Amino acid sequence: MAEWEPWCSGEVLVGSGAEGDLVALVEPLSFWGGVDDTTGAIIDGHHPQVGIILAGSALLMGATRGSSSSTSTLLECIRRRTAPEVLLFTDTDPILVVAAVVAWELYGRGPTVVLLSASPDVDGVTRVRVDNDGRVSARRNFERERT
Repeated sequence: MAEWEPWCSGEVLVGSGAEGDLVALVEPLSFWGGVDDTTGAIIDGHHPQVGIILAGSALLMGATRGSSSSTSTLLECIRRRTAPEVLLFTDTDPILVVAAVVAWELYGRGPTVVLLSASPDVDGVTRVRVDNDGRVSARRNFERERT
């Protein structure tokens, strides 16, 4: 199994140490109408990653697309335990951060949200772990990409 290696860092906006399999979005996504809150799957038929399950993942993304109603969809995903474990943002976007903050207040749990200082290299990264100080470690598996 691959070892953990330093990957990137950022500011933890809410939450604490967490980890998940990396899902790096290639295009912006609206949770409102784009994610099924019962499964955590991307259901936007126009998104190139339609069908990918976000539940339990470490979701790397820039800004969201679309409506501020994404806040309510992410909050419902958190309630149903179908949300990502980690939200890694390369751009400041308050819409999903609001949902995470509300979830921590209402449920005492939610995704750890990190605003990254730079966009990291995702080549071969399969899993990431965030510590309480915003340091992000990664496991790489280049064999997985070759198959």
